[in-house]
Amino acid sequence: MQSNFQKSLRTVLAYEGGYSNHPDDPGGPTNRGIIQRVYDGYRTGRGEEPRSVKLLTRDELGEIYRRQYWDRVQGDRLPAGVDLVVFDGAVNSGPSQSTKWLQRALGMQRVDGELGEATIAATLAHPDHDVLIAGICARRLGMLRSLSTWDVFGRGWGRRVASVQAIGQAWASGSVGPQPVRAHQDGGAAKALPSDIALPKISAEAGTTTAIGSGGVTATIDSAREALSPVVGTSKTVDLVFTVLTLIGVAVALGAAGYALWAAMQRRRAERAWSGEAIAEMDGADPAMGARA
Repeated sequence: MQSNFQKSLRTVLAYEGGYSNHPDDPGGPTNRGIIQRVYDGYRTGRGEEPRSVKLLTRDELGEIYRRQYWDRVQGDRLPAGVDLVVFDGAVNSGPSQSTKWLQRALGMQRVDGELGEATIAATLAHPDHDVLIAGICARRLGMLRSLSTWDVFGRGWGRRVASVQAIGQAWASGSVGPQPVRAHQDGGAAKALPSDIALPKISAEAGTTTAIGSGGVTATIDSAREALSPVVGTSKTVDLVFTVLTLIGVAVALGAAGYALWAAMQRRRAERAWSGEAIAEMDGADPAMGARA
C-alpha cells in the first residue's frame, strides 16, 4: 500500500500552525503540533540535551511525527483517507484514543486502543471507507464536546474535524479534496486530551452518602429535631420549628439524591466519551462549521 505520510503530514501541519503557548492548552508550549514534553523525550532518547521546542528543526519534526504518531497507528497499512483521519486524531488526542474511535466505528467487540492485526484486518475489510471515516469523526467530536476546554477551543476543533473528514473522504474515493482549513486560528491546534473530559467536582458516591444522612448538614438537622421531639405538642412555636426542620431535612436529602443521580449521569457520559461511544453530528457540510451533540 502506498504511503501517504508526507501528504498527510502537510495536512496536519496546516491545522497546527506555528508556535503557541495558550494558557488553557493542556499541551503547554507547542511548535507545529509538537509539545515541549514530547520534544524533550525525543531529544533525551537521542542522547541530546533538551531545549525549547521553538528550536525544533524540520528533520526532527518529520521524525517525531512518523515515529510518535504515524507508525503508532500503522498509517502505511491503513486505506487512503482513513490513514489521514486516524493520524490527525492521534496527533491531536493521542494514538490510543484515535484508535478507539476507529475500533468503535468498525463495530469491533474489543475496543482497547491498540491498533493490531485484528483492527487492520477489519479496516481493510470494511465495505465503505467513506462511511467509516464519518463514523470515526463523529466519535471524535463526541469526545471533544465533553472536554472542559470545549468552550475555549471548540470552534477550532469543530472546523478541524469537519475539514479532515472532507479531505479523508475525498482521498478514499480517489479525489484530491479541499484544502485544509487553518484551524489553529480558532484554537483548533490545542491538544484535545481525554484526561480533560469534564467530570463533576463531587462524585456520585459522595452525593449518595449525603443523601442517606451522614452529611454534616443532615446530621445537624437530625440532632435539632431529636432535641425538640420530647416537647413537640407543647406549643405552636415548637411545633412550627420542628416542622420547618423536618422540611429542611427532606429538602437536603432530596437535593443530595438529585445531585447523586446527576453526577452518575455525568460520569457515564464521560465514560462514553473516553471509550469512543459518544457521537456528535457535524453542522452541515462546510468545514468551517463546528459541531452539535
